[in-house]
Amino acid sequence: MSIKPEITWHDFEKIDMRAGTIVDAKIFEKARKPAYQLEIDFGELGIKKSSAQITDLYTPEALIGQQVIAVVNFPKKQIANFFSECLVIGIVGENQVITLLQPEQKSINGLPIA
Repeated sequence: MSIKPEITWHDFEKIDMRAGTIVDAKIFEKARKPAYQLEIDFGELGIKKSSAQITDLYTPEALIGQQVIAVVNFPKKQIANFFSECLVIGIVGENQVITLLQPEQKSINGLPIA
């Protein structure tokens, strides 16, 4: 596995990652690859939607109430009939199975990741 090209600290500072809590999760019927449609509460930033290919390890019911880390400053991305507003962060394991990155302890929704 190779490392991606080096970035500067200035590049990294442009990425806005925040903690948020999943308030709704449902199967994304129109996605080409199995995925869920998530609604994530980011506190003062409001609720943002995300399409997440995390169906191998998680069920919609188990995701509700889980706190996750997401990039919140991407432009909206249309996926089928859905607009994804943030990117939930996870670890890509064997066979592309995603394990969510989650805070060890509950934190306030919307707090930035440093």
